[in-house]
Amino acid sequence: MPTSPEQSSPIKVSEAPFGLWASTFSPRAMASGKRLTEALWDTDGETLVWLEGRGDGAVLVAAGGRGREAPRDLTTDLGVRAKLGYGGGDFTVHAGVVYFSEAKSGRLYRQELCGGAARPITPAFGALAAPRVTPDGRHVLFVHHDSEAVDRIAVADTKGREWPRILHQGHDFYAYPRVSPDGRHVAFVAWDHPNMPWDGTWLYLAPLVTEGHALPHLGEARRVAGGKDVAIFQPEFTPDGTLLLYVSDESGIGNVHAADLASGAPRAITTQKDADLGRPAWVQEMRSYAVLPDSKSVVVAVNDKGFVRTSRLDLASGKLTPIPALSDVTDVAQLTADPVRGELALIGSSAAFPPRVLLSAAGGDAKAAVVCRGASESYAESEISRPETLTWATGPTAKEVSHGLYYAPKNPAWRSEGLPPLIVLVHGGPTSQVRAGWSREAQFFTSRGYGVLYVNHRGSTGYGRAYMLRHRGTWGEVDVEDSVSGAQYLAKLGRIDGKKTVIMGGSAGGFTVLQAMVDQPEAFTAGICLYGIANQFSLLAATHKFEERYNDTLLGALPGAAELWRRRSPVFHAARIKRPLAVFQGEIDNVVPKEQSETIVSALRRNGTPHVYHLYPGEGHGWRKPETLEHYWTEVDRFLKEHVVYA
Repeated sequence: MPTSPEQSSPIKVSEAPFGLWASTFSPRAMASGKRLTEALWDTDGETLVWLEGRGDGAVLVAAGGRGREAPRDLTTDLGVRAKLGYGGGDFTVHAGVVYFSEAKSGRLYRQELCGGAARPITPAFGALAAPRVTPDGRHVLFVHHDSEAVDRIAVADTKGREWPRILHQGHDFYAYPRVSPDGRHVAFVAWDHPNMPWDGTWLYLAPLVTEGHALPHLGEARRVAGGKDVAIFQPEFTPDGTLLLYVSDESGIGNVHAADLASGAPRAITTQKDADLGRPAWVQEMRSYAVLPDSKSVVVAVNDKGFVRTSRLDLASGKLTPIPALSDVTDVAQLTADPVRGELALIGSSAAFPPRVLLSAAGGDAKAAVVCRGASESYAESEISRPETLTWATGPTAKEVSHGLYYAPKNPAWRSEGLPPLIVLVHGGPTSQVRAGWSREAQFFTSRGYGVLYVNHRGSTGYGRAYMLRHRGTWGEVDVEDSVSGAQYLAKLGRIDGKKTVIMGGSAGGFTVLQAMVDQPEAFTAGICLYGIANQFSLLAATHKFEERYNDTLLGALPGAAELWRRRSPVFHAARIKRPLAVFQGEIDNVVPKEQSETIVSALRRNGTPHVYHLYPGEGHGWRKPETLEHYWTEVDRFLKEHVVYA
């Protein structure tokens, strides 16, 4: 846990209004640190490789000695980033070589772990992600997206001597290419518009045919599982080659299933009813479990109302056993197992510490080892606000429920009279979930004297398929209702000042901010909108392929649903926004282009609505540059003081 010399000394307590407490989490501190997005073992189990986002770039880092040697950078001049959709699937490791997607060209490079220069093995054509090397090391499979927006599974040779070959195409999207341990089969996931990967996908299995020295091709691909209304997540072969594992939500929530490769018979391994074992596949290569080398068990991340913890799953009995060494970790990502000894590597965090690359045995009580820390931990544990799960009645008749995580104000050096203001934070997506891991955002606010409610509104993942589908046709309605009712619930409990509430969110969450201020203009004291959707029609023409049909399920297909699209386009109703609004936007955002923010700002200006607008050059869908982050947090603090604290 973080420590501080001051913890052993009495703390002098000062008094100030909520929102004006001095905080360790300064705007400059908020701009520091690095993003940890992936960790993978080499095939010999000796070297661990992970990806660090630094500023607006990313670097591969390796640590030998089973991940315990001093880490070293593998890439310096080349940026590592797969730009297919929202990204992910940036690299893989096999037999002493890292294969990665280079950010600018989109080419696949190979980099020897022992040193030397990286070199490209695919042409600069389109974008690729999710590389996977065949067991013999001769070929690498990947997902490819070309200049005509056609996606496919493709293959190249690992030395870059031949032009890549298409293995499978015909679906709108592909993910998770996997090769069986004997190299004879390939599994992959595919889906088509208007589905998103959490709506419905197909799991395929096909023979991999190699003839001489030519690139391999696939035999007939057959569907193993999934459908238009069943989502399949993360297929993996067991090391002994007998089973193809995957997560399916056919029971109503994500459970681990297995298909026997000999008989083809599928079966459910787990029967969870409340805890979710899958994830919404927003990016390539998301993982919620890791197969152990004994082929008898896996380690799985169990999501129970936003608290994500690890358990060992016995594949024969379906029994889940918590892993004590990781009991303090409440959010887990990218589980991977050493293919020789079964040691776990993962990216883990909690309310008390930022993301870390951790090493842990799959059993026993030995504390997990920290390989890399994503940010400074120079704060006292006594300063940290921890989340609690909330469930409250919502909807017009209050007969439905919404979920969320609440962080109370906490700073031992300060106290205030009365009740604190509330920041209602709405996640993006909108098909996503806020989990109970590290949130610098929450600590920035709670350490200043604000309460923070993260709303996992109806339509969020992690609470079952029926809850996730609740925003079909009602996006901009149920999320607004749940945000308003969540604030009212906390006010009724006497935990916050119901007259000082702020709604805040980015992307789809930014849309909820704007729609709430249009439909319920008196509900919140102020709003903070980050790259929010203001015009559904113009977004359709400008957004990327991954989401271009998303609104068909969220709002309905055009032209029949045009009237609803108009009602859910805040720019047409901006005259109803009366309360102060802060708008922040990246200049080169290709998901929610800057025109979305600028049209709403123009309307605010015409209507004389109090507002501020900040456009950040060189930034896309989210901030990466330290100078941007420091400025952003400074301006958020200033806006809240002016329009909430002093109002």
